Amino acid sequence: MNASPPIADAVIDTAVDWMLRLESPQAGEADWLAFDSWLNADPLHAVAYDRAVLTAEDARAIGEVFRPQTANVIPFPRRAPSAPAQPQRRAIYGALAAAGLFAAIGAPMWMAAQPTIYSTAPGERRTVTLKDGSRIDLNGASRLSVKFSRGQRRTTLDGEAVFDVAKDASRPFYITSGDRQVRVVGTQFDVRRRDGRFSVTVARGIVEVAPVASASGATLRLTAGHRLDHTEGAADGHVSSVVAEETLGWRGGRLIYRDAPMGDVVADLNAQFARPITLSDGAGSLRFSGVLMVDDQDEVVRRLASLAPISSTVTKNEIVLRADPSAR
Repeated sequence: MNASPPIADAVIDTAVDWMLRLESPQAGEADWLAFDSWLNADPLHAVAYDRAVLTAEDARAIGEVFRPQTANVIPFPRRAPSAPAQPQRRAIYGALAAAGLFAAIGAPMWMAAQPTIYSTAPGERRTVTLKDGSRIDLNGASRLSVKFSRGQRRTTLDGEAVFDVAKDASRPFYITSGDRQVRVVGTQFDVRRRDGRFSVTVARGIVEVAPVASASGATLRLTAGHRLDHTEGAADGHVSSVVAEETLGWRGGRLIYRDAPMGDVVADLNAQFARPITLSDGAGSLRFSGVLMVDDQDEVVRRLASLAPISSTVTKNEIVLRADPSAR
């Protein structure tokens, strides 16, 4: 078992300060950018911050579980403290010092709650409003699992969805998708996972994307107007500047591409129609730029073939696209 790296008290102090600062309703994008700079300054900063957040969540949760019943208790008057300075910070420091006790107690009882599942069929779109006020637009052929606890909001996504997350700094919002996990507090962004390819596009705010425990790779932080593309199993991904509204265009029936792999285009179309589209004869190596309006499937394929060097074979059960340089 690997020992946890030693962290100076001053770093822990700063991590706790950041946690409390970001929990404030007054925290804005400038605070988040400054926090991002602090995290990137030293790998131990992220470790200290995660410890502070997780330990504070455990402290709050255990306080709820072991809160005494007061119906038959006569309280004694409390002696006023001589220096009522920063009680929240004091409680968190106490929790950090007692972390071994929390580990001994084991998993909290509320973790047994079953997740809520939302899903869509090919061609179906669905808008879900969660109990915290977050809004999620699910694209076709997608599945979302949601599980909230006192300290966290956790979801798992297969497919594609636009998340508009309600701000709650005391309960981060997590999306696990393939071998990556997205962490936010309050922002709007698109997450897509299809055929082993994963992407996150940020429309507003800041998101953090990290590998899951079994995967390798660096933790990345994306601001508005940036996109991460990642192939599952790879250690790294590619970050680019984008027009986020283009990525979110599928909600209005428009698929917009700029030099996208043809495989991604077909995966998106298969989320819109029940009849599968497949690639053959080198079509998978092509790239595509253009706008496709999603209406009738045969018309969409016809428009795609007019914009890219491909030909199509249409049957009742499937549509096969083939590379064809003479087709344009």
